[in-house]
Amino acid sequence: MASKRRPKDVTQLHGHRVVTGPELRATFAEDEQAHRGRFRRRLFHGIVLVLLVGVIAAGAVGAWAIINGVVKVPTAIASKAPTSLCPATTFDYVPNQAVTLNVFNATSRGGLAGTVAEQFTARGYKVASVDNSDTAYAGVGAVVSGVKGQAAAFNIQRNLAGTDYFEDNREDESVDVILTPGFEGLVEPQLVDQTPGTLQCPRQDQRIADNSKWPIIPTRPAG
Repeated sequence: MASKRRPKDVTQLHGHRVVTGPELRATFAEDEQAHRGRFRRRLFHGIVLVLLVGVIAAGAVGAWAIINGVVKVPTAIASKAPTSLCPATTFDYVPNQAVTLNVFNATSRGGLAGTVAEQFTARGYKVASVDNSDTAYAGVGAVVSGVKGQAAAFNIQRNLAGTDYFEDNREDESVDVILTPGFEGLVEPQLVDQTPGTLQCPRQDQRIADNSKWPIIPTRPAG
């Protein structure tokens, strides 16, 4: 009786191992997963690079726009910054003798602060200091005080028509009068309006509408 032949090993052919279908499919699946992983990493890196280039480009364009004046940054107040908008309070006209003021000359006219200080003194005001000052403000004049000095500032505005009021953070009742190129003179004593009224802040209103027109208001002498 002939002996039974051993079943043929299908994984061997002429001494070499034959890759089966399941093994082949598994190999391709692993390659495909690896390819997808590399693609996702490359895509992520590409997105990050594009965003980084965009941020750098935007920063460069913004810097160019500011330097060339296309985008304007509000000018900072040079000294004590105003703490509020124009007061809406109605003030009575306080006596001149109750007002203490400082007079600053921000014009090119030598001795102007001294001359105007003498005029204020003749009207009964207490002049604490007289000096020169620098400012980019080019109106008639600026009147600056803290909250406690607003009634006194109202008095000054009635004697110096066309001025702009600005509030700073001082705690006393003193008032700064800054004479600027548009100044022509005080109102004649007999023509001063002593009826109640409000402070005038035309450039405060303008600043609300257009921040590029912020004035620089000093409250200290120059140099």
